[in-house]
Amino acid sequence: MSEVLEGRTAAGRGVRVRYSADGIEEISELSSAPDLLLIPGLIDLQLNGYGGLDVNDPDRPAGELSELIRVLWRQGVTTVFPTIISADDATTTALITRAAAARVADPDVAYGAPGLHLEGPYISSAEGARGAHDPAVIRDPDLAEFTRWQAAAEGAISIITLAPERQGAIEFTQHLTSPPGGGRGLVVSVGHSLASGVEVRAFAAAGGRLCTHLGNGLPARIDRHRNPIWPQLVEDGLTAGLIADGHHLPADTFAALVRAKGAGRCVLTSDAAALAGCAPGDYKTAVGGAVTVTPDGGLRLQGTPYLAGSGASLLDCLRWATGPGGLPLETALSMATTIPADLLGLTDRGRLEVGARADLVLLSPALDKVVSTVVNGNRKLTEP
Repeated sequence: MSEVLEGRTAAGRGVRVRYSADGIEEISELSSAPDLLLIPGLIDLQLNGYGGLDVNDPDRPAGELSELIRVLWRQGVTTVFPTIISADDATTTALITRAAAARVADPDVAYGAPGLHLEGPYISSAEGARGAHDPAVIRDPDLAEFTRWQAAAEGAISIITLAPERQGAIEFTQHLTSPPGGGRGLVVSVGHSLASGVEVRAFAAAGGRLCTHLGNGLPARIDRHRNPIWPQLVEDGLTAGLIADGHHLPADTFAALVRAKGAGRCVLTSDAAALAGCAPGDYKTAVGGAVTVTPDGGLRLQGTPYLAGSGASLLDCLRWATGPGGLPLETALSMATTIPADLLGLTDRGRLEVGARADLVLLSPALDKVVSTVVNGNRKLTEP
C-alpha cells in the first residue's frame, strides 16, 4: 500500500513523494508544499554510540543495538555503520558477535546497520595519532585474526580503519580489496596514522578508498609540509571523512579541506560517542573513563581540554556544515547521503529518486526537528 510525504527538497523544489515497501514510486511537483524539508535518510559511516547507548561496551545488553537504531531515527539517520574501536581479540570478537546476533534477530538492525566499521586496532601507537585508543591493544595487521572476526560478523565488516605505515598494512589492504585473493570488496580507510606521502600513495594503489576523520587523529604539532594531511587531500582515490561537529574541525579548516578535496570526494561523519545527545554533566564510561559533556555539546576528558569523541549526531553535523561550515544544503546533504551510499555500494539508498529505497526524512527548514522518518518504505516515526 502506497503512502505520501510532501515537502521541499534541498534545492527548494516542492514535491509529493509516493512510496511503499517497494521503494519510491513517484515524485511529483507540488506548488504549495509544506514548509518542511524532505530529504533522503542520512547515512553515518562512523558512530560509536548515541544517547547513552554504547557499541563498544561488551557488558551492555544484547538488544542495545536495536535500541540504538531506533534512537537514530529521531535524528534522521536511517543507515549506520556501528564502529568498534581498538580492543583485544576477545573483546573485539564479543562485540562483533553481539552485533551480528542483533542483525539476525531484528530486521530493522539488518537493514539499518548493513555493515560494521572496525576503527583499529591496526593503527599508529604514537601519542596523538592513536587518539583515545588504548596503546596496549594496538598492533600490526593480522589477516588470520581479521578473518576470524569477519566470520564472527557473518561477513558484515564493511569498513576497517588502519595506519598504512604499520608492517604488512599495504599487503593487508590489497588482500581485503582485491578478490578473489580472499578479498570481500571492503572499504579500507586510512586513519590514526602518521603515514608519509609514499605510504599514502601505496595505500591508495593497494585499494584504500577512505580517510577516517581527516584532520583528526593526529598529534597537536606536525610538520607544516610533510604530514599525512596533504597526500590524503591530493590522492583522488581517497574519499575524506570529516567530523562536522564544530569541535573536531574549526570552520575555516573544514571549509579548506572540502575545497581542497572537492565536495564530491567528502563525506560527513558524526563519530558520535555513547554520550552524544546526553545532558551536560560528568559521566563515567567504559571506553573514555571520566568524561564531561559540555553545555555546547562537546565531550571532554574530565578536567582537560582534550576531546573524548563527538557529542553530535549526523543531523547536528549537517546543520553545522550548512551554518558555520559554510556549505550549501544540497552539497552538505550529498556528503551525508549519496556519497557515503555510493562508497559502500548502497546505490539504491541516499537519494530522492524513483526506484530508490524509501528512506525519507521530513524535518524543519532549520534542521533542528525531525517530523517524520520512513525506513525502507515503513513510517517509523511521526511527531505530532
